[in-house]
Amino acid sequence: MNVEKILKEISFTAVRSGGPGGQHANKVSSKVVLMFDIPDSESISDAEKERLVQKLTGRLNSREQLILTCDESRSQHKNKEIVTNRFITLLQETLKKQKKRVPTRVSKGEKARRLEAKKKRGLKKSLRQKPKWD
Repeated sequence: MNVEKILKEISFTAVRSGGPGGQHANKVSSKVVLMFDIPDSESISDAEKERLVQKLTGRLNSREQLILTCDESRSQHKNKEIVTNRFITLLQETLKKQKKRVPTRVSKGEKARRLEAKKKRGLKKSLRQKPKWD
């Protein structure tokens, strides 16, 4: 994954941020929307595209575009920097190969301890019952 090439394929738009803020919020477009078109990307291999689409299904729109927004700061430049960093870390985490799980077995001692504890618990519960007069 080449980060510089990917960053060239990103498109940004600035929109007005919602919520309170008075005159400043009404006249300044400080919220930044980042769009990344996964199918049209040339810097990502087909296998990586497939993995991104599979892992980020909930974050993609109908055209398989990843859309991230940021309106944390009053500065458009700061929001652009935040959303870009968030995008890069999201891609890196998604494309990271997970280690294969090595299956392990329960030891004989562990099995014996578990069965002994079950017997003790059963005996304790059986002693709570009313005695049977035969």
